Amino acid sequence: MAKLTEDERLFRKIEDKIKRAIFDYGLINDGDRILVGLSGGKDSLALVDLLGRRSKIYCPRFEVVVAHIVMTNIPYCSDREYLRSCAEEHDLPFIVHETSFDPSTDTRKSPCFLCSWTRRKALFEIAKAHKCNKIALGHHQDDILETLLMNLTHQGAFGTMPPRLRMDKFDMEIIRPMCLVEERELIQVAAWKGYRKQLKNCPYESGSSRSDMKELLRSLEAINPEARYSLWGSMTNIQEDYLPRKIR
Repeated sequence: MAKLTEDERLFRKIEDKIKRAIFDYGLINDGDRILVGLSGGKDSLALVDLLGRRSKIYCPRFEVVVAHIVMTNIPYCSDREYLRSCAEEHDLPFIVHETSFDPSTDTRKSPCFLCSWTRRKALFEIAKAHKCNKIALGHHQDDILETLLMNLTHQGAFGTMPPRLRMDKFDMEIIRPMCLVEERELIQVAAWKGYRKQLKNCPYESGSSRSDMKELLRSLEAINPEARYSLWGSMTNIQEDYLPRKIR
């Protein structure tokens, strides 16, 4: 038997993390039909690749549909044929949906929030139209930890994007199968697999504080290399007796 390369071993490690997330957090069940949002970034490309492969294992048995949303008022040059080929590599249906948003409709919200919510609503509509009961997003562990730090810093709240979220209003579940996968692992896999980077020129991107949270997470890991795992564990280890009570 041929010896696995370092990249192949890493890819198998990521596949094991996907399997663990699926079963530990109850993300996928037999009979699920899952819509994957494919933006064209490394994370969503990896998610299509990983779920496409996983769907052929039949444990659990599920189907995958891939959707690419084009925001017509933002200069974003995606290679639709390449994205289609990534879906068709695993025999997955591929849908292109065009939409837009007006940043002046709610000045209390940032354009990034409005864009993200418009995309999310479009995913709900596509999922319903194609009889999907779940939507899979390409958020990895870094995204979830950065959101935790962002909420602590800016909102004064201890919360983040959970691996599984029930949206009763839309009769839909959002799942994040890559919740245990580190971004650095995905960067290495993207280089090995040769994922094509899509061109993006978003005029609102600089307004996001996510890049600051990335730096904060790196700083914490410089202090303690195990910091990310401590942060992850803290979310299920709330010691209420050692916290101040809420003042009414």
